[in-house]
Amino acid sequence: MTDPIQKLREYGYELPAPKAPVASYVPVTRSGNLLYVSGQISTGENGVVEGRLGDTMNVQQGGNAAELAILNVLSHIVYSAGIPLQDVKKILKLTVLVCSDNEFTEQHLVANGASNLLVGILGDKGKHARAAFGVTSLPFGAAVEIDAVVEV
Repeated sequence: MTDPIQKLREYGYELPAPKAPVASYVPVTRSGNLLYVSGQISTGENGVVEGRLGDTMNVQQGGNAAELAILNVLSHIVYSAGIPLQDVKKILKLTVLVCSDNEFTEQHLVANGASNLLVGILGDKGKHARAAFGVTSLPFGAAVEIDAVVEV
């Protein structure tokens, strides 16, 4: 398998430093061979990617925000849990929260930004179960938040 970090670079990304929790929680907990990664919002080099799907953002922009959120999940797997990406056995489940207006119904397409990136860098180990749904707001005005369950 190609090194997942190298695959990330092929997509134009570097694994970011993990963001410190901003409330009363830990970024990752481990039970046996399972990691539970707390929700990570869409942040990148320029800060929080803010927006509301169906209002100020389109599906492509939302998908890009989902990519940034999943990069932050991966960052916590590597840096907070100390698990190299090549040692991930399986991404089991994602929950994708999409800040949406009341008429927006394509949260699943926004979530594909994260799902497609995971499969692109991890292959079959990146295929996962998923829930994607709209919410009226997210912390700091973020467009997307993602949490994950990961087998290591």
